[in-house]
Amino acid sequence: MSEKQPHTDLAALRREYGDRGLDQPDLAPDPVAMFQGWLDDTVESGLHEPNAMVVSTVSADDRPSARMVLLKGLDERGFVFYTNYDSRKGREIAANPFVALLFPWHDLQRQVRVQGTAEKVSVEESEAYFAARPRGSQLGAWASPQSREVASRAELDELYGQVEQRFPDETPVPLPPTWGGYRVVPEEVEFWQGRKGRLHDRLLYRRTRDGWTTTRLAP
Repeated sequence: MSEKQPHTDLAALRREYGDRGLDQPDLAPDPVAMFQGWLDDTVESGLHEPNAMVVSTVSADDRPSARMVLLKGLDERGFVFYTNYDSRKGREIAANPFVALLFPWHDLQRQVRVQGTAEKVSVEESEAYFAARPRGSQLGAWASPQSREVASRAELDELYGQVEQRFPDETPVPLPPTWGGYRVVPEEVEFWQGRKGRLHDRLLYRRTRDGWTTTRLAP
């Protein structure tokens, strides 16, 4: 028998960050414009799934949960993603609309944290996005009882097969009644840039009645 390999020493895992730096004069007038610039950098870098983000929600009994979701819309109103409204995240947003987003762009030694309120986008926006999805994803949205327990993979495959029969080839797949988008309207947006000695730069936008203010946070 081969010897059991030792566990990874997590405390010893270290990576020194660069000294690129981020200061308040570098910031755009508003966080969405700033975010768009950083997102463009991330796309140009070739990072896999640059629009992937962690969405954190809190249930009615104050239990947090988090999952990876893809950002699918961005404008001055906020950050948009799509899901099943009956999923765990959907049920928790219905009970408590305050959410947090996190974009973990490790390869660029950057991350962006967003706190705000989630609200449903219009049905027209959801229909337009759903119509642009690949057909397989459209069928999957109808087939999956997202976040609910299923007996097996075979059950999922059977549900998908039933949807394929319901919407045969060339038949348009309509928007499911329990599926659509959420827009996270930001109240705080933090931009984090890695620095040497763990003295990272953290610059925070806060929404006020008069617009956005910015401040620096200690790392």
